[in-house]
Amino acid sequence: MYWTTHLEGGPKRVNHAAVSVGRFVYSFGGYCTGDNYGLLKPIDCHILDTETLRWTLNVNDNSKFFDRLIRTDSDLPFQRYGHSVVANGDLVYLWGGRNDVYADHTLYCFDTNTGEWLERPKVTGSIPGARDGHTAVAINNKMYIFGGYEELTERFSNDIYCLDLTTYVWTYVNASGTPPSWRDFHSAVAYEDKMFVFGGRSDRSGPSHSQQEIYCNVIMYFNTTTNNWVKPETHGLRPNGRRSHSSFVYNDNIYVFGGIHSSFVYNDNIYVFGGYNGVERIHYNDLYKYDPKTLLWSLVEVHGRRRPCARRRQCCCVVGDKLYLFGGTSPFILQHHSIESLSPAALEYYSQIDLGLRDHSDLYILDFKPSLKTLSILVAIEKDLNKTVLPKNIQMEIDLMTRDNSITRISPNVG
Repeated sequence: MYWTTHLEGGPKRVNHAAVSVGRFVYSFGGYCTGDNYGLLKPIDCHILDTETLRWTLNVNDNSKFFDRLIRTDSDLPFQRYGHSVVANGDLVYLWGGRNDVYADHTLYCFDTNTGEWLERPKVTGSIPGARDGHTAVAINNKMYIFGGYEELTERFSNDIYCLDLTTYVWTYVNASGTPPSWRDFHSAVAYEDKMFVFGGRSDRSGPSHSQQEIYCNVIMYFNTTTNNWVKPETHGLRPNGRRSHSSFVYNDNIYVFGGIHSSFVYNDNIYVFGGYNGVERIHYNDLYKYDPKTLLWSLVEVHGRRRPCARRRQCCCVVGDKLYLFGGTSPFILQHHSIESLSPAALEYYSQIDLGLRDHSDLYILDFKPSLKTLSILVAIEKDLNKTVLPKNIQMEIDLMTRDNSITRISPNVG
């Protein structure tokens, strides 16, 4: 594995939600320090073309689209953070999340072929209460949501609900087995017919929010065939408990990495990246792998000079053999230092003081299988070699890998 690309100039967001469809990554909403999240403005959608590495802002109306307010019963979701998105074919379903006024529990549907929001699906059944900080996965034409912080009851949740994406009927799942503890800002991934859950913020009082936080580092899964929770007997080096991290699946293993919960599947490996522990006040930029077949946790060694700083609340999406990581937030001290570069004394010092957080507008690419050509290009970039003698296609690749973004506003048809 190799961090190959670092570009600035993308959407500056935290607590956003993203999903990949084909070669495109769709990022919806999120929070940016200084913006007004009390107004009902339409949610924005940024689209990354993983071939050109360019971001575009999806606009379907006109240049004033984002300046007008919308009704709460609109087919367009209002701008929000802490929501979830899942892809089912060419459609993306957005659910939950909140702005600075209230949370939502409306289901929205985005068509990636037209770049437009469709008429809101008419849902029935046991509709879950409005919340944020939950997770959602799509398995066998159904969407499962777990956990989060419920606005009406002001409590953490450990319930699981299922939405049939054909009939749009919600069902409260009366699961057997012992569920994970009440939590929010955990991560979840779909692997085979199972929903794996890791991390998140819990409370010593259970579902109530007493600000006595607990960070669990036990992985569990919900079997959607048998409707029961299972706690596998894992071994190896487990990651510390954390929230606002990312998980994805690649090559039969589960990986966990930093920031706001983002869950991805690639070649059946589950990965975990970074995140934040509020008790220890530490941000992470480590990468862990969990093999659901051998039940083994391990810390992954990743190469590359330009790797992401420790962060939380970012998004990660896998397309092909590459992971695309963007956004999130970090303490200012960690903009130029990794956890590993700080001495124990320095780490303890910086963990105890409040230097403020900085939102990111960057993009990092992790190549799981870098080719000899890619590694050679990285050497040419690092050594600042004369590029004019290189073939035109190599010059173009170097340009795409080094030229920062400038977001364009278009009405794309990217299907």
